[in-house]
Amino acid sequence: MGSGNPRLILVGTPIGNLGDLSPRVTEAFAAADVVACEDTRRTGKLLLHLGVRAPRLIRLDEHTEFDLGGEILALIANKNVVAVASDAGMPGLSDPGARVAALVADAGFQIEVIPGPFAAAVALVGSGLLTHSSRFCFEGFLPRKGPERASRLGELMGERRTIVLYEAPHRIERTLTDLAAVLGADRQVAMCRELTKLYEQIWRGSLEQASAYCQEVAPRGEYVLVVAGAPPLPDATDELILAELKLALAGGATRRDAALSVAKVHGVAPNRVKRLLVLLETR
Repeated sequence: MGSGNPRLILVGTPIGNLGDLSPRVTEAFAAADVVACEDTRRTGKLLLHLGVRAPRLIRLDEHTEFDLGGEILALIANKNVVAVASDAGMPGLSDPGARVAALVADAGFQIEVIPGPFAAAVALVGSGLLTHSSRFCFEGFLPRKGPERASRLGELMGERRTIVLYEAPHRIERTLTDLAAVLGADRQVAMCRELTKLYEQIWRGSLEQASAYCQEVAPRGEYVLVVAGAPPLPDATDELILAELKLALAGGATRRDAALSVAKVHGVAPNRVKRLLVLLETR
């Protein structure tokens, strides 16, 4: 049985530079009876660096997180403090931790968060692509293949917010090629790697140029891709709406689906589109 206030602590750890460690990280690990982490050896080295006597370490990764939920709940119920840490960054954001946090919250136990570096945020503000509205969407890793990947890419086609993605070095070229095919070769992108480390690099250009660049160099390290959002649509004039209604109907869409689709794409009132649809049918 542990001591102190039983709770789950989600601990943000550096994404590269140990100088980004906060005193609260040391305090959190020192208070923990159990540390659940992706790699016990890596976290063990971090604890050694911090001068914290290693508590019990258990492996918590994408393969074990679901099974460990009950064990972690039991530990907290038995008055233990459980800390969760990923290899780098914030647990729960494209890293293990979200399922455990949901279980702990549902059970009514306390959750404490120790803020830390988040690679997506570092890349986003350093990309030069964040708009004045500061709106963005975080996609994490795309599905690797199949209909799920195609569907996710399709969802991004009309996304006007700045898009942030993670990708592994051996898949970066394919992902850039797919993004160029769906979003357009001229769409601007920042490829960010080795963030906060000695050889930090942010490459900027179009998706087409990025794909060519990756063919010339050997991609290394985990990447964060920051992609500019879709450009604003032209003003939705009656002529434009009528033209798109014709295309939708010619493609086999029903009257209702055509009207709703065009209204959604242009952000106009459905009733306006329906009135123009009636006008189209009377011509």
